[in-house]
Amino acid sequence: MSDLLQKTNVINDRILCSWIRCKRKAWLDRNEKKQLKTWTSHRALQLDHQYKSLSAFMQKSPKRGLQACKEGANEVVGIRLKGRSPLGIPLEAHPPLLLKIRGKSSWGDFSYIPVVARQGKRITREHRLSLAFYGYLLTELQKKEVDHGLAISLGNNGLEISKVTLTKKIKSELFDALKNLNITLKKKELPSLTLDRKKCALCSWKKLCDANASKEKDLSEVSGIGSKRKHILQEIGVKDLNELALCNVDDLIRKLEKYGEHHSKIAEQLINQAKVQKEFVPKKLNSKIILPELKSAKGILIYDIESDPDVRHDFLHGFVSLKRNVNGDWDIKESKYEPILNLKKQEKITWSQINNKIKNLPNWPIIHYGETEVLSMIKLAKNNGASEEDIDNIKNNFIDIHARLKSAWLLPVKNYSLKSVAKWIDFKWHQKNVDGPKALLWWRQWINNNNSNLLKWILEYNHDDCIATWKIAEWMIKRNELSQK
Repeated sequence: MSDLLQKTNVINDRILCSWIRCKRKAWLDRNEKKQLKTWTSHRALQLDHQYKSLSAFMQKSPKRGLQACKEGANEVVGIRLKGRSPLGIPLEAHPPLLLKIRGKSSWGDFSYIPVVARQGKRITREHRLSLAFYGYLLTELQKKEVDHGLAISLGNNGLEISKVTLTKKIKSELFDALKNLNITLKKKELPSLTLDRKKCALCSWKKLCDANASKEKDLSEVSGIGSKRKHILQEIGVKDLNELALCNVDDLIRKLEKYGEHHSKIAEQLINQAKVQKEFVPKKLNSKIILPELKSAKGILIYDIESDPDVRHDFLHGFVSLKRNVNGDWDIKESKYEPILNLKKQEKITWSQINNKIKNLPNWPIIHYGETEVLSMIKLAKNNGASEEDIDNIKNNFIDIHARLKSAWLLPVKNYSLKSVAKWIDFKWHQKNVDGPKALLWWRQWINNNNSNLLKWILEYNHDDCIATWKIAEWMIKRNELSQK
C-alpha cells in the first residue's frame, strides 16, 4: 500500500464515476500505487464510443475553452470547471461537451448545458450524477441555473438523444454522493470488496482485487454467488467460502427458504461448488455421456463470434473445421481455421457464406461456448430470410459446450467462462492479456486505418477461442471415457 496518501483533496468527475461504480475503486484510484493497475481496453472503448457519439451530434467543429463560451460558440469542448461543494469540498470537472441554448447568462442572451455520451440502453445513476456535477459547476460559472443536460448515444438506429432533467432530488443525491465520496477517500483502510464482482471485469484494479478475494476466500469467489446471494449468505452467518463448504445442506436450505425458493433449491449446489473450489478437485455430477453427438460424427465445426455490443454487430464469425482421422481420433493440429468477416451492409453475403458452409457439412455438429453464438446465428438467419428448415438445422446442429459442462461437472473455478475453464485445463492463448473488449478495440481501429496487423491479431485471438472451446469439449470426452472403463 502506498505511504503517499492523497496528495490533493480535489474531487473530479473521473473519481466520482469510479466511486459510483465501486467505492473500493475510487479509493484505489486516489491512494494506491499506479504501478499496480493493469491496462484494460474498457476505457479506450468508452472514449471511442464517446468520440463517435459526439461527432454525430455536433453540427460543426467545436470551439475550445472558456473563451469560446464567452464568444457564444454553439458547441464547446476542452473546458475545465472548478468550484466547491456546499460543504466546501474543492471540485473539478471536464465535461465532454457544452451545448449552447437560449437563456440569459453572464455571457449574454445564451447559456450552456452539459452533454455526455452513454453506453448501454438505459440512463444510469452515473449519467445522472455526472450531468448534475457538470450542471452544478456550470451554474456557478455562467450565473444561470442548469436545469437539464443531454445523454447521447450512437447506435444501430442512429443517434439517440435523451433529455435528463436535473431535479432537486438528483442535485441532493449528488451532494450526498460528494460528501460520502470524500469520507471514503479520507479513510486509511481499503474499502471492502464490492458485492457485485461482475463489474470487476472492466476494472484496472481487477488483478489486485482478485488476489485479495482469493486470499480472503470471499464468497464472491464461489461460482453461482452474485451480489444479492452473497449478502443473503452473510446475513445468515456464512462469511466465506470455507464456511460455506462446511455447511449442512438441510440447515442451509431451511435458512434460505425465507429468501425465496430460487435460493434454497440451489443450496446443495452452492455447498458442493464451495467444496470443489476449497479442495481444488472437480466433481462429476452424473454418469451420462456428455457429447453423444460426437461419437459417430465424421467431423465437427467449432464456432466463435466477436461482437460490438454498442451497435449490436457480430463482426467476425470464426469456424474451425475438425475431421476425424483414419484412426478415429480427433487431431486439432490438422484442423482448418476459416474466418468470415461480417462487414456492415454485407450481412446477406455473410449469411450466404455461413449457410453454404453448414449445408455442405450436413452431419457435422457445430460446437460453441455459451448461448450467444446460437442466438446470434438464428438472428442472422432470420434477418436474411432463412427458411424454417434452415432455422431448425441451426437449433438441432448447434451444441453449447458451456451448458453441457455445467450439467455434468463442478469445477474448481470461480466462474464457468471460456477463459476461466480453459485456463484451468492449462490452455494458453498465444497473445497475453487479450480478451473480447481488446479484440473489439482492434476491430474499431482496423476499420479506421485498415492496418493488416490489427486484423491478424483479431483472427489469431478468435482462432484461439475456437481451440479453447474444443479443448474443453475434449477434456469432457476423455473424462467420460475414463469413467466408462
